[in-house]
Amino acid sequence: MWNQLKTILLLGALSAGLVAFGGALGEGYLYVFTALAALMNLGAYFFSDRIVLSMHRARPLEPHEAPGLHGIVEELAARAGIDKPRVYLIEDPHANAFATGRNPRHAAVAVTTGILEVLTPRELRGVLAHEIGHVVNRDILVSSVAATLAGAITSVANALQFGALFGWSQDDREEGGSPAGALLLAFVAPVAATLVQLGISRSREYLADETGARLSGDPEALARALEKIHLAAEHVPGHVQPATASLFIVNPLAGTQGLVQLFSTHPPIEERVRRLRAMAHGSALRVA
Repeated sequence: MWNQLKTILLLGALSAGLVAFGGALGEGYLYVFTALAALMNLGAYFFSDRIVLSMHRARPLEPHEAPGLHGIVEELAARAGIDKPRVYLIEDPHANAFATGRNPRHAAVAVTTGILEVLTPRELRGVLAHEIGHVVNRDILVSSVAATLAGAITSVANALQFGALFGWSQDDREEGGSPAGALLLAFVAPVAATLVQLGISRSREYLADETGARLSGDPEALARALEKIHLAAEHVPGHVQPATASLFIVNPLAGTQGLVQLFSTHPPIEERVRRLRAMAHGSALRVA
């Protein structure tokens, strides 16, 4: 229920932002941006997974191409009692993975070529268990919608910057639009996109870690995988937009500094690993 409410709030934030952009451009643009907001609401809800996968140029990975990977996903999905998610591959040396989709029946997991090279099969199983944990916990819709909305806000901001600096006409001014106001919104928009991303609670990663560890019965494997991915990210940062960073199991912008790092949607790796190893040494979980 809470995840559904957060999705509605995020969609509302998109609508308000786009209508504000239209108002800044002029009365004539207000109606256009209101219609755009309605269309993007529908698109973000029903097609956020396709949009996110397309943004990363992910392609479907057939079972004959990676039978071991598909076998792990099928086994973990059966343990979780859900349909097997679709499997996608991202051609990127950066080691990472994410899950997306509207619900467990429309879920997908995506892995990079880098993660397949860095992790052992046992560690990869831990990562996939974490991603299926996101599916089981039903937080994939919230994160996918947030990534889509943040990307949309950033795109609109870029368009506003271009229009305000180079394409603003006298007619726009006469309609009540303000070039200075639009330019200001263009610079504020990336901050708004960051705030949308911060609507994703860091606690969802802790919960997915715990769910994945119990699902796989091997919290140590996930702990090792997180350490490896985090270390690899510092040497080979991901070529992704900040808008979609929250989707990944480890922040793909880990090598960056400044505000991007300050507003990270991921909890510290050290704390995640500590919690997982506490599970590994506890008596509440049996290793499968």
